[in-house]
Amino acid sequence: MTELINLTTGQLREIISIKEQIESLQAQLEAITGGDAAPAPSSVRPSGRGKYKRSAAARARMAAAQRARWAGTKVTRGRVGRPPGKGKRRLSAAGRAAIIAGTKARWAKLKADKGEAGPRKRRKMSAAARAKFSEIAKARWAKAKAAGKSTL
Repeated sequence: MTELINLTTGQLREIISIKEQIESLQAQLEAITGGDAAPAPSSVRPSGRGKYKRSAAARARMAAAQRARWAGTKVTRGRVGRPPGKGKRRLSAAGRAAIIAGTKARWAKLKADKGEAGPRKRRKMSAAARAKFSEIAKARWAKAKAAGKSTL
C-alpha cells in the first residue's frame, strides 16, 4: 500500500469519500440487523491494555520480589534513616559563635599578611595620559572609517 505522503490531494479526497460511504453502509446494515452485525476489521480497535500474559498471583510475586530487592539496596546504601529517638542534629548558639569568631580571625590574619588595612585607593590617570589615550583612540577610529567599517 502506498504511503499517504506520496498521494495527491485529489486522491486523498477520494479516499475520504469512499471511507464515508463505507461508514454509512455499515450504519445502514446495523439498522437493518439490529446492531448485531460484526464491524469491519479496519474499525476494530483493541480496548484497554489487552490480555495479561501472567496471572495476578504471578504479578504479585514479582512485585513482592522487586520490593524486597529495593529494600536490600536501600539498606546497603545506608538509607535506612535515623534510629528511633534521635532527632536532627542542630548547631548550638555557642558553637555558631565560635565558628564565626574563628572565621573572622582567619580573615583578619590573611588581610594583615597581605598588608591590607583598609579599602584600596583608586588610581588616578594624569591629564596627559588621558589625552594620549584619546588621541590613540581617535586615530584608530579614523583608520576604521577610512576602511569603510562601522565597528572596530
